[in-house]
Amino acid sequence: MVARGISEKEVEEGIKRGSKGLQKPSKILSYYKYFCVVYKKIGSDFYVVTVKPR
Repeated sequence: MVARGISEKEVEEGIKRGSKGLQKPSKILSYYKYFCVVYKKIGSDFYVVTVKPR
């Protein structure tokens, strides 16, 4: 995240507003602006795996 110049706020927006896709086995991809957030949702918590450019 930091290495790519993406703030925590942008990641939160990406998770909330981005278009969603699935990655096996249980990861969610959220495409937003110029990056993609890869995360897992366990219960009501979100765990960011990585943030990558589109």
